[in-house]
Amino acid sequence: MIKTSSDPKHPRFLSNFYRDLLSEGVRKGITSLQGLTAHGRGETFDYLMGEKTCSFARVSIQAAASLLLLSKFPVISVNGNTVILSGKGLVKLSQLINCPLEINLYHASKLRERKIFTYLQNLGGMNILLPDKTKIKGIYSNRKMISKSGQKMADLVFIPLEDGDRTRALIHLGKKVITIDLNPLSRTANDATITIVDNIVRALPLLIQVITQFRQLSRNELQSKLNSYDNKKNLARALRFIRKRLAELA
Repeated sequence: MIKTSSDPKHPRFLSNFYRDLLSEGVRKGITSLQGLTAHGRGETFDYLMGEKTCSFARVSIQAAASLLLLSKFPVISVNGNTVILSGKGLVKLSQLINCPLEINLYHASKLRERKIFTYLQNLGGMNILLPDKTKIKGIYSNRKMISKSGQKMADLVFIPLEDGDRTRALIHLGKKVITIDLNPLSRTANDATITIVDNIVRALPLLIQVITQFRQLSRNELQSKLNSYDNKKNLARALRFIRKRLAELA
């Protein structure tokens, strides 16, 4: 278990706690230095939204739960940051919907992939895939490397904290994409089928909770919930919320 020295009495305890986790993850070879920068960028938007799960995020979570349950072969794509911040939740989600966890890294190395693989195993992960020689066309970074048994076959890919290139490429391949992204302006957020604008540490437990509830619904009921969802309109709601909150704070 990764330890943190963050003081529980500090007013920014949770923020410091997650930074410490990611920093320790770098020392353990799981997260990257560039991942720390990415986390800080997302944290900025979390501040703007008051560090809470907003109504527009809850709407997206319900749509995401519906799509995950309707999907024939979903795959959960994980990177260093997601594993450190929400590893237990990702393993639980994988077990709940019976789908693989596939490791996909921008700053990749075989050693780092194996460390993340072992880390997920220690959390109880059973169905874990590593990238092989299969590639996504049109991507030039290491993100192009996927598993032929995972994302290559998937009809839906869940990619929290993702880069825009792969999201767009997967959409072009006819796949659905769900993401968790605190930045409603990112390419990932705008290209995904469903974007949950929230912090993964809050959104993932809620997603698991809703999926557990929705498992009792029929496919027609799930499809009805999904049909009523509009990702562009929901992103617009997030931007209006940020604008309103900034005006109030000013």
